Amino acid sequence: MATPDIAVTGLSEEEHRKQLRRAVIASTIGTTIEWYDFFLYSTVTGLVFAKLYFPKSDPLIGTLEAFLIYAVGFVARPVGAAIFGHYGDRIGRKSTLIATLMLMGIATFLVALVPTYARIGVWGAIILTGLRFIQGVGVGGEWGGSVLLAMEWSRTASHRGFIASWPQFGVPAGLFLANLAVLAFSALSGDQFVSWGWRIPFLLSIILVGIGLYIRLGILETPTFMRLTAENRIERVPMVEAIRRHPKEIVLTALARVAEQAPFYTFTAFVFAYGTASLHVSRDLLLAAVLSASVVEFFMIPLFGYLSDRIGRKRMYMLGAATVGAYSFVYFAMLNSGRVALIYLAILLSLIPHAMMYGPQAALIAECFTGRLRYSGSSLGYQLASIIAGGPAPLIATALLARYKSGFAIAGYVLVCAVVSLLATSALKDYTNVDISQEYDEGA
Repeated sequence: MATPDIAVTGLSEEEHRKQLRRAVIASTIGTTIEWYDFFLYSTVTGLVFAKLYFPKSDPLIGTLEAFLIYAVGFVARPVGAAIFGHYGDRIGRKSTLIATLMLMGIATFLVALVPTYARIGVWGAIILTGLRFIQGVGVGGEWGGSVLLAMEWSRTASHRGFIASWPQFGVPAGLFLANLAVLAFSALSGDQFVSWGWRIPFLLSIILVGIGLYIRLGILETPTFMRLTAENRIERVPMVEAIRRHPKEIVLTALARVAEQAPFYTFTAFVFAYGTASLHVSRDLLLAAVLSASVVEFFMIPLFGYLSDRIGRKRMYMLGAATVGAYSFVYFAMLNSGRVALIYLAILLSLIPHAMMYGPQAALIAECFTGRLRYSGSSLGYQLASIIAGGPAPLIATALLARYKSGFAIAGYVLVCAVVSLLATSALKDYTNVDISQEYDEGA
């Protein structure tokens, strides 16, 4: 928050700064683990699942079927936002985040144990669908809490975008770890990767969950939630109240994410299917390129979060949306060149426009909702985009490729997403450097 009430926490200035550091670290590490789990599934979908769980389908149809299961995780994310947003505003940010981490970790671990079509027929795909849904519920509740855990310990509005950007860092970090794990076990297992090598990274996720739980158990509840509890201002049904009081903000924040979500999953998930099937480049080249892109984004997300504090949240975000719309055509032109160096460079640069939006996005969305409804409202707005953008993106990209036989059709789709986000973001109120420490929807 901008000026949290130190009297509520009972902490000294120095203790407060320590808690801020711990909250940022706990949020960042926790989201890294959650996104490792989520992206691991995304990466393996394009490389393995069509072959193991839909072996009797045409390769393109098998890819579509595998991405349908993948999309289930995105449909589940608003469900997770509704469930955990409610409890995050009712019982606190910390307790809710512990529950989301456990849910996600157990589901990911169990993916490694699912038998293939050859063993149990269609039931393998059905079990995968159920586990993917549980993954989606977990990650749907994670984002809002992790952002608020960091942001609500911040004492100054002038650094809110930078502080809130650190949980966003978990996305490229999780992406890096997921692709690194797949690349490592792809090399170790060689031709046996499709048989058993892909399962090992899923099994290892349980270790990361243990680390995440240890860190999160050692942090305090945020000053905002302490204050709301002390003032007896906890809402009985916060999700309902968020929808009633902030319908415009929920819809607009969901639409604002379209240009961030759809290109991201096109650039990091669909690219594996496109690269191996259409461009006939190696799996390891694509993994290495996405790994490199995630490393670049490590530095870009906090940078653009910081810049949003300087030039304004909306301005930074809209600049990113415009950039991703233009870059998508450059991206597919470089991929279609067939030259390894250009393919690698296209993927390497692809997440910079994404970071231009993702850095300031956490603060942009969370600031739109008053404190006692912030977990519910920001989570729902953020995760609704999963249904209209993130989940369908690889499906739409695959369908466009099948119809038009050209990556430029997919670039056109990304451009449309950029226009939608520009219009939605322009209609949001900009809270950069505004004090949001008090409830500001009274009488709404």
